[in-house]
Amino acid sequence: MENTPKVFESEYRFCLILWENEPISCSALAAICKEKLEWSRTTTYTVIKRLCERGVAINENSIVRSLVSKDEVQVSELDELFEKRFEGSLPAFIAAFAKHQKLSQKDVDDIRKIIERGDK
Repeated sequence: MENTPKVFESEYRFCLILWENEPISCSALAAICKEKLEWSRTTTYTVIKRLCERGVAINENSIVRSLVSKDEVQVSELDELFEKRFEGSLPAFIAAFAKHQKLSQKDVDDIRKIIERGDK
């Protein structure tokens, strides 16, 4: 997902709304953002413009839709975190995660299945 445009935290909250409602008119999107994010209409329009410039969304005839999926953005963020904080080490990542999360036996079994599939 190295070509996925960067989506910053406040933009991500906006994108969650967009993904749930797209395609959607700019005015309807601004109304939802006012209610859920307490953004002014101007702020919403600025974010739409910025995301369109970066290739995250497209605005055609005042109808906005995404150009990248939620999954693509999430995977891109995880890849960045993994590389920056764990130097690309999967064992270091898993150890840090498991140290601060209570893993159920089902979680452990699911992780084991994922690892086993990766060997094939």
